[in-house]
Amino acid sequence: MANVFDLEQAMLLLELEPPFGVRDVQLARRRMAKRWHPDIAPPGRQGEHQRHLQAINDAADELESLAEGSRGGRISANAVRVSADATRQARAAEGQRAYEAEQRARKAAAERATHDPFGSRLPDHSVVHRYARCLAYPEWGVGSVTGIYFSGGGDDIQQWARVQFSHGIRTVPAGSLSFVNFSSPDVGADRVQRFMTAATHAMSSGEFALAAQRLIYARDADPTNVPVLRLMTLAFWQAGNLEAAARAVRDWARVDPHRPAAHRFAARIYEDIGAIDLAAEAAERAASYAPGDAGEWERLGRLRLRLHQLPAAIEALRRAQSLQPSVEGLLDLALASSLSGDLGGELSACEAATRLEPESVDAWVRLAHALARTDRIGACLAACATALELGAGAEVLDLREHMRGVEQRVLPAA
Repeated sequence: MANVFDLEQAMLLLELEPPFGVRDVQLARRRMAKRWHPDIAPPGRQGEHQRHLQAINDAADELESLAEGSRGGRISANAVRVSADATRQARAAEGQRAYEAEQRARKAAAERATHDPFGSRLPDHSVVHRYARCLAYPEWGVGSVTGIYFSGGGDDIQQWARVQFSHGIRTVPAGSLSFVNFSSPDVGADRVQRFMTAATHAMSSGEFALAAQRLIYARDADPTNVPVLRLMTLAFWQAGNLEAAARAVRDWARVDPHRPAAHRFAARIYEDIGAIDLAAEAAERAASYAPGDAGEWERLGRLRLRLHQLPAAIEALRRAQSLQPSVEGLLDLALASSLSGDLGGELSACEAATRLEPESVDAWVRLAHALARTDRIGACLAACATALELGAGAEVLDLREHMRGVEQRVLPAA
């Protein structure tokens, strides 16, 4: 702010109104000097008058210099407005910089109090090994141990280390440090275990993106490690990074191609992405490697149904129901049968769903709609009544009223 002249403030000091010239400034300087001269100040106030008069003289010098360089030797009202706007913007920028500096200082103080509580203390123990990693947070890299400290007393003594990492100082338990010997490279298995432990810790805290980043380091150390690839797939998936999860599950499937787990994850991830054809292919591979898993056959049938592959979907869903029937699978089978024009198959699937779970509202609603396309009006009304008792909505009420208005067909008299 020192390099920005406040024209509006200088005018207030000299009690000037724009436009004005050099002569106006000189007259205002003389008028203010007569008013605020230290010789006429009250007892004990000479210093205040002297500082005020000095400020008036400085402002008058600046105004005279500006007036001499202005067009016509006068400062216009428009020039005053422009200068005032510039001054206000400069003050706002200076205030913003001061606020940001204060926030940075507070953040640094809080971080120092959290991670470096022993910063003001001398080490309690000499440091033999200089460089170390933190096993709990291996992504911090290698840090320089600046001191070993002890806290507590008796049987409850805790040993701490103050370590300077690239991103700042951290105070960590001394037992979590792994000292580094740069004369020999790290064993790959040690790096994998270190990052796997850190990733598990991050996932237990819900930090899936951080866990995935740690697992990338573990994967780079051992690209064929199946547990690392499986955990990395799950971490990316839970973090919402579906593209990275798809890449990880493909790596996993290449390393472990004959087990259904990787293909099962791939089917779910591709389905979330919206690549239904790829999801169906992965689900088909998972079902072929786990032929006794009813859930895999249900997922395969559901995906084929979304691709409108009706015969293949019905085959997969019937295979699932033969292994372990479920209401969801039976209703999907009913939908596939309905789309293929097999009303009998639809009725059979809906009736099986109501027998499997008599309290299922969806099963009774689907059965009522299927019966409405047949001549079994009484059975349809009974299904509507059961669905309404279980809490079905207005759609079933409308269906019941419609079926009540349909004239029942009877055999003619002999």
